Amino acid sequence: MSRTIRIKDVAEHAGVSVTTVSHVLNDVPGKRINAETRARVKASAAALGYVPNRVARSLRTRRSQVLALISDEIATTPFAGLMILGAQEAASKRGWLLMLVNTGLDPAYEAREIQALLQRQVDGFLYATMYHREVELPDELAGLPVILLDAVSRDPSIPSVVPDEVGGGRTAVEVLLASGHRRIAFLNNRDDIPASRGRLEGYRAALEAAGVGYHQSLVTYDASDSAGGYRAAAAVLDGTARPTALFCFNDRMALGAYQAAAERGLRIPHDLSVVGFDNQEIIADGLRPGLTTVALPHYEMGAWAVDTLIGSIDDNPQNDDRAQVVLPCPLVTRASVTAPGQTPG
Repeated sequence: MSRTIRIKDVAEHAGVSVTTVSHVLNDVPGKRINAETRARVKASAAALGYVPNRVARSLRTRRSQVLALISDEIATTPFAGLMILGAQEAASKRGWLLMLVNTGLDPAYEAREIQALLQRQVDGFLYATMYHREVELPDELAGLPVILLDAVSRDPSIPSVVPDEVGGGRTAVEVLLASGHRRIAFLNNRDDIPASRGRLEGYRAALEAAGVGYHQSLVTYDASDSAGGYRAAAAVLDGTARPTALFCFNDRMALGAYQAAAERGLRIPHDLSVVGFDNQEIIADGLRPGLTTVALPHYEMGAWAVDTLIGSIDDNPQNDDRAQVVLPCPLVTRASVTAPGQTPG
């Protein structure tokens, strides 16, 4: 049975003191240890297979180097993977561990889970929601290191990171305008949430910047699923002045819009261009033609939240002057947009 490698073994191998090894491997700030010595200590630790004793370290530092991501239902959504992956990889790069708790929208269960996490000396919390919305932070998290992930609070002192809904809406409409479209309908979500308000604002801003008039008749509201998209698209496509392009609140509504267009003999993109939102790949890649859409920065939001949270725990806050951060939503180009053809008079 192999002997456990101790910090003393690393010190002897590197030719330095145990204290120096401890300072290097624990990244103790303010210690004047030159780069060559640091590299030698890390190389010795790697060569010997030394594994730091995290429990002993937490007793000395009073930190566990564990974060918890508490969510309502994101673990059951198509978007959760990238958000969780971004958070996990950012934590791993810093030598931290991320735990995931899914509360299922049960406040009592949520409170019990937070208390259990606190008993296990979790150092900080990511409080995440399955879609961008305003939340009230649970009382159990008051005063603790916390970042809101895909959510905002009325309390400006609570850091948060969300997608740039307005910018994403502008991006979606600008690609249609650049292709020559001027009658662009917006199939919006009927729920009054930050995403529906922000994307409408972006839609209007893009039209205004291009000198194109805004017409309320080209904006329809319905459920943010394929059935809602079908109904909303049918309403504008059967109107007296058919649009040449559709901007859909999300990819599920775009799926319904494709169905409504097909029933009317309209070819995408030759007769009707379509842009979605979310880049839900199982839909956007599966449609024919592939759907041009705007991606939500889930991976980037997860990574930013972890980096910022660890920075605040380490008393080295990042983005102090930007507690409420919005991250850009990039365009994902596929084949659903082209120049407008002849439309009925």
